[in-house]
Amino acid sequence: MDFLHNSMLLLFTIFLGADAIRFHLASNQRKCLKEEIHKNVLVTGEYDAQENGQRADLSVTDSRGHILYSKEDAIKGRFAFTTEEYDMFEVCFTSKAPQGGGVAPDREVYLDVKHGIEAKNYEDIAKAEKLKPLEVELRRLEDLSKSIVDDFAYMRSREEQMRDTNESTHSRVMYFSLFSMLCLLGLATWQVLYLRRYFKSKKLIE
Repeated sequence: MDFLHNSMLLLFTIFLGADAIRFHLASNQRKCLKEEIHKNVLVTGEYDAQENGQRADLSVTDSRGHILYSKEDAIKGRFAFTTEEYDMFEVCFTSKAPQGGGVAPDREVYLDVKHGIEAKNYEDIAKAEKLKPLEVELRRLEDLSKSIVDDFAYMRSREEQMRDTNESTHSRVMYFSLFSMLCLLGLATWQVLYLRRYFKSKKLIE
């Protein structure tokens, strides 16, 4: 069965992270989750796929096809990675039925993907660095502030890129319009001179 034909794209874009989702995965079906994530961001995921006698493979890839995490017969587990650049990342579950096997019931899949400060475990940080509750909360607020500043900086850079693109497009359109007008004026002048010579040759005008 064609996996691409039966694929389903699940999109969500939440500011700091994503809530857990549940979906059903049929036999020989592929379901994916896509999200754009900024550079140098921690991404964690937790999954739990109900068993139904069939194999379900899990893969995490970027837009260039680089495999960041892969697990065959993924039933339950976790994954984590840090993004190296701003990109579109995809988490896919693929159900594969054994040859000659009957049709199995849909399996329920639980997936919880988090990124940014939502992916950090501040309890472990507090234990490792022996932080007090107030210090942990200050650390969390500091990370939140940094995340907001980074997002605003990214949006500002995108706005500058869009402005430069608009200015460049405007200049090109203006030059093309001027070139078109010059071509039309040259064509009109040539037509007038040609008709003038033609009429003179026919002695219709002096």
